[in-house]
Amino acid sequence: MAGIFKIVMKIKLDYPDDFHDYFSYRLVLILTCDRLLRQDKEMREYSMLAILVGLAIGIGLPMQTSINSRLRNSVGSPFGASLISFAVGTLFLAIMTLIDVHTLGFSTTLFTSQPVWIWLGGLLGVVYLTGNILLFPKLGSVQTVIMPVLGQILAGLLIDNFGWFDSPQSTLTMTRFLGAILVLAGVIITVAAQGWLEQRHNRITETAEKDTATETDQSGLGIWRALGVVAGMLSAMQTAVNGHLGRVLGSTVHAAFVSFLVGTLGLIVIVLVLRPQFKLIRPTKTPNPWWMWIGGMIGALYVLGNVYLVPVVGTGLAVVIVLVGLMAGSLMIDQFGWFASKKNPISGVQLMGLLVMIVGVTLIRVF
Repeated sequence: MAGIFKIVMKIKLDYPDDFHDYFSYRLVLILTCDRLLRQDKEMREYSMLAILVGLAIGIGLPMQTSINSRLRNSVGSPFGASLISFAVGTLFLAIMTLIDVHTLGFSTTLFTSQPVWIWLGGLLGVVYLTGNILLFPKLGSVQTVIMPVLGQILAGLLIDNFGWFDSPQSTLTMTRFLGAILVLAGVIITVAAQGWLEQRHNRITETAEKDTATETDQSGLGIWRALGVVAGMLSAMQTAVNGHLGRVLGSTVHAAFVSFLVGTLGLIVIVLVLRPQFKLIRPTKTPNPWWMWIGGMIGALYVLGNVYLVPVVGTGLAVVIVLVGLMAGSLMIDQFGWFASKKNPISGVQLMGLLVMIVGVTLIRVF
């Protein structure tokens, strides 16, 4: 109603004589209402498209992880596999950028007119990827998922609330906070609850040796958990940074290319410092599958989707929607054993966790 009033008052000021005519007034009001209703419908459709994009790239993320894990087995180095994945993604985005904007370059004035952090999205992605590699042997698979997710949700809501990185500002309400808690609870249920139920007896009968763990060991574990949360926060920051870069460059594809290029250059430096051995082997008797080389393309689409999402729904909601897609994709991979993964049928507890996440997203989106 406020929008209608503003538009009608503007027309009244611009056309005072015609406006006082009763029939002109009715015509103006009808046309104005029709225009606002059409705009509202377009915005709802645009927002729904954004949600579908977020779910799609979220589902693709665990697929990329499975593909890159297979690539790692063939090249013998996690950093080598990451470099290959980033390089393939960079090449893929370079082609898409040339088709979209016909150039890979940009104005050098951006280096002086824009903050330095707009170029750091790719490096934040590399840190997040490397952090997960380091966390896995220390925390195990469950906590390696949960700790970064906690960081992603926390940073996403903070970025939205304060408008950091020039993101669309959305005040953190109690309902939105409750929705974020439900999403986190759903992640925990989906990832950990089934294992906790199966291992309940073992946990009750743990050995005294584990109960008498030293304080040093416990504090060390706490540090790794904190690093997992920080890694997740950096991932949410990457989403916001790349979203702003897309607005600055005027092209989501171009922004995704720049982000991937920066990440590839960062990985080249890491590889030059660590000097891992590159070798192409067959971990099984069968030939290496062709799909082990396309992980970078899926990762490129993930970054591209995030660049598109942030200006539409904000960083916090973008992170949450992608997380729901990620969990759904992980469950599908477990259920069907895609990309040479071991089949692990979905349980009722995991489906309940996914439902809890969907309720949380609804609270954040609607309220």
